[in-house]
Amino acid sequence: MLGGSSARLARYFAAMVSTLSAATVLFAVAPAARAEVAAADPIDTAMRTCLARADRSSTAGQIQCMDDARTAWRKAADNALTQLLAKLPAAQQKRWQLSQQKWAAWRDAEDTMLGAAFATTSGSTYQLYEADMRLQPVRDRALALRNQATMYDGDAPKVRACSADARCEHVSYDLNRYYRQLYARMPKHERPTVARAQSDWRAYRDATTPLIDEHARLDLLGGRLATLKRLAETVNNH
Repeated sequence: MLGGSSARLARYFAAMVSTLSAATVLFAVAPAARAEVAAADPIDTAMRTCLARADRSSTAGQIQCMDDARTAWRKAADNALTQLLAKLPAAQQKRWQLSQQKWAAWRDAEDTMLGAAFATTSGSTYQLYEADMRLQPVRDRALALRNQATMYDGDAPKVRACSADARCEHVSYDLNRYYRQLYARMPKHERPTVARAQSDWRAYRDATTPLIDEHARLDLLGGRLATLKRLAETVNNH
């Protein structure tokens, strides 16, 4: 039987899915083969096992399980990047290294923003939300790098501009809308923290999207949309 924190976490994961539009869910799980591989990953399995342990049923224990998984996904991302770089010519290596540098800078700014956003909430459930929202982007990055390392065939991806892709345009519009909502709901003294995180995310996006195909671009944008929507609905909740 799930403990109180475990039950709240299970309800949270269900709620996270329900907050996404049907289009965003499609972007996040396509192609299906990638989702199936990700679902069986040993890191995910280990985290689920950890979350189910009786001695980890407290809020602190559940957060520790997610923090351990986050550390494991960071290592997985580093390994996947090493594998990818080994396949690339020098010019492409530099572009992917820049992408990773921008990603790391964004993650630092994002962690600061998450701390500020969840400081406006109270209750153990929101502590679990925060731990999960720190985990998921690291997991997403590791899986994206793994996919690139597996799929790389020497050809540059042929990608339309976002303005020529209706799905990309739609997600970008919603992303900016929820960013504005989040910015408006944050305490005034913390708004620069939100602006910095979003600026660093855009730098990461701009360094990365020329290197990936349209499906991967939608994954990247859809993940950001989901985060901003969830935060906009969470700030100042008690």
